[in-house]
Parts: sequence; C-alpha cells; structure tokens
Amino acid sequence: MVCVIEIKKLSKSFGQLKAVKNLNLSVKKGEFFGLLGPNGSGKTTTIRILTGQLMPTSGTASVLGVSVLKDPIKVRELVGIIPERETPPSFLTSVEYLHFVGKIRHLDNIEEKCNWWFEFLKFEDVKDVLCKDLSLGTRQKLMFAQAFLHEPEVAFIDEPLINLDPVIQKKVKDYLKDFAGRGGTVFFSTHVLEIAEELCIYLMVF
Repeated sequence: MVCVIEIKKLSKSFGQLKAVKNLNLSVKKGEFFGLLGPNGSGKTTTIRILTGQLMPTSGTASVLGVSVLKDPIKVRELVGIIPERETPPSFLTSVEYLHFVGKIRHLDNIEEKCNWWFEFLKFEDVKDVLCKDLSLGTRQKLMFAQAFLHEPEVAFIDEPLINLDPVIQKKVKDYLKDFAGRGGTVFFSTHVLEIAEELCIYLMVF
C-alpha cells in the first residue's frame, strides 16, 4: 500500500532542547496512526513539521509525495489540520470563517458544505457569533469543520477531543473511523491512552 507520510532521520532542536530526535516513520494510506506521549514529548512539534509550519533541524519528511521542507505551502493545501489550540480569527463569525476557508480552497457548494458541518457538530446556533466569543468546545468544533471542509486525503489532528462533550466526542470518533475506513489517513496526537487504544490502528509512544 502507498505511503502517504514518510519521515527519515527527523530532528528538531530549540537551543539545547531536543524536541524530536532522529525520528523514522512511514504511514500508509488508510491508516489511523497515533502518537502517544505526555505533554512536552515532541508530538505537537512533529505535527507542526509535517504540516509545514515548522522547519526541522535535520532530516526529511514528505506528505502525499510533497516535501515539507521544499514546499510547505503545498502540503498545507492538501491536508486537513486541527491544531492543539483552537485559533480561528477573532474578528470573523463562525460562518464567515468557514466561508473564508472554502474560498481559500476554491471549493464549490461552500454554503452547503458549511451547513452540513454546522448541523453535524450541532453548533448552528452560533453561526453568526464572533469566534472570539465562542466557548472552547465550540471553537474546537469549528476547527474540526475547517480541517475536513475540503475532504482531504490526510488529516493531522492534535488533541482534538479535550474540550468536547461526550455526545460530540462520539460523533467525532465515529467520523474519524469512517474517514479512515474510506481510505483517508489520520495522523493523531494524544496523551490519553484510552483514546489512543480506541481509535488508532498503529501507535508510536513518545
């Protein structure tokens, strides 16, 4: 099966601190792959490198055949990203933000796609609320929606469940399982062993 994420001898240092050291890894299409480890173990740093947001100190990495060192913008165009911290623009409403994401990604039927996510994650009532006034859980719903709005082949997800209520957690888990079952690839970071055991097919402990 085709490898969609490949990492070779990847390292990242911040001064004397070695956040990631000589990491080798390959993830195949359709896999639900998890990084499990405590806060500060390098999981978020690894995801930021793989999504072209941070350059490594040494080593190479590619996503969907695109080098994250040579073309990080292309990588971000192709994948879905849910960051550890929810950071939608404070000056836009929820619906304005999703429409903005849809236009940036040149999507058709933006209104229909946005409405589906508002209904699926049960936050239609805050469509016109500014992002700065949303609860942490609602911001997380919004970031989940923007990551999958363009139906990516690969999704990078950093601690996606911590602010969601149990009902929405189950919906998100089921969606991710279905996404992987349809051939999507999930690269998932968590510090919760139970979540990793429930969702991930392959697991690396940091």
